[in-house]
Amino acid sequence: MPDAFTFPLSEFYAHAKLPLPRIEMIAGDAVPEPYKSLLVHHNDMTPTLEAFHKSSLHLEIVSRERRGDFYFREVVLRLNRDERPVEFGANKLYVGRFPEEARELILAEEVPLGRILADCGVKHRTETKAFLRVESDPVIAEKFELAAPTVLYGRKAVISDLQGRPLSEVVEILPP
Repeated sequence: MPDAFTFPLSEFYAHAKLPLPRIEMIAGDAVPEPYKSLLVHHNDMTPTLEAFHKSSLHLEIVSRERRGDFYFREVVLRLNRDERPVEFGANKLYVGRFPEEARELILAEEVPLGRILADCGVKHRTETKAFLRVESDPVIAEKFELAAPTVLYGRKAVISDLQGRPLSEVVEILPP
């Protein structure tokens, strides 16, 4: 699988000296429901997941790294109502391209990016680059509290400003 479709998740795995889980690129129409309605669109994941689960979300930071104007983070999105994990992901954020208020919220590491984009009125476009079938590994199994290896689905997306400059590259994987 080309690194372009697993980056920045591949970066975190390489840093931890772990092999990536088995990830396969698939067509959007091969994504089964309910994953399809949660992944196959050009919307931000945070509001999509909040609407589906009827709960707001917060971040659990798994790991992070700051490199100049770039901020990398590996996260679990959790429901506010019961702490259930609803997404595992890795994000590369171009923090210098965000308005100050949004940048501060990103670096405060509590609110998911999709909520920040909406609340701060950041004009943007979300473009899905690939849909993914992922075999859970011990890292993902732990985050999703899975007892056995499980086939999961996700996507690679790029969020850009209206001039087409990337704000974020993200790999998002959903639990069963």
